[in-house]
Amino acid sequence: ILQSKEHKMRFAIIENEFGEVGVDENILAVKKEVQEEVIEVMNGCVCCTVRGDLVETLERMYKKISQFDAVLIETTGLADLAPVIQTFFVDDQIPSMYVLDGVLTVVDAKHIIARLDEEKPEGVENEAVEQVAFADCVLLNKTDLVPEEAELLEIERRLKDLNSEAQIIRCQHSKVPPAQLLNLSAFNIDRILAKEPEFISGADTAEHQHDTRTSSVACKWEGELNVNRLNMWIGELIQEKSSDLYRYKGVLAVKGMEPKFVFQGVGMLFNGHFS
Repeated sequence: ILQSKEHKMRFAIIENEFGEVGVDENILAVKKEVQEEVIEVMNGCVCCTVRGDLVETLERMYKKISQFDAVLIETTGLADLAPVIQTFFVDDQIPSMYVLDGVLTVVDAKHIIARLDEEKPEGVENEAVEQVAFADCVLLNKTDLVPEEAELLEIERRLKDLNSEAQIIRCQHSKVPPAQLLNLSAFNIDRILAKEPEFISGADTAEHQHDTRTSSVACKWEGELNVNRLNMWIGELIQEKSSDLYRYKGVLAVKGMEPKFVFQGVGMLFNGHFS
């Protein structure tokens, strides 16, 4: 969306990171074609302790409304979307400032079945299930890593079992025409209320419990890295810890290179490049 010139829209961005050190705003900063002027980063789970921060951020952004046409909120993959959605209906000020256009959920085709089937401790919701259930549109990403059509159809069937009304769009590298993602007027609160009548009235008493087995480690330092040692470290990390890594990403300065090394990965699937 941010790289496209088709929509001619300006965006304010609320970037939510589970860890204590923000990474994605640095990735945005190194993309020179991105011209968005308003970027806010909130660390922690947007559905829990920083929900109040979300309201304050939206109110603060509204004072700069002349600078943008819409707000994009990117939550973490660990967020329960219910409190985020409720914010646009139960807060005193936000409903008069913003309209929720739609909920987009990006699904990793390679790993989604394992995430949906993951057993959680008692009282802990499966965030993957919840994020699919609330979606107005599901982007079935990384379809190139699932070459068998029969397997993709089975994934789509599982997604439809959770949410029969969401549109499913197959994609690679999350590349989808902006017209399929923006100005959808897709969100319908009545659809949720039909399944959960107390979704709005019980918003202030609802509790969300995270899986305590999931944690975050962040590193931040000044200086430049040796590219050979960097490659060795990344290789060892993937080989020894890949099964424990839900997500990893970073922006690094490498000695002798002006562009930054931007990397991300899931499990053993790693991607990195200079940008």
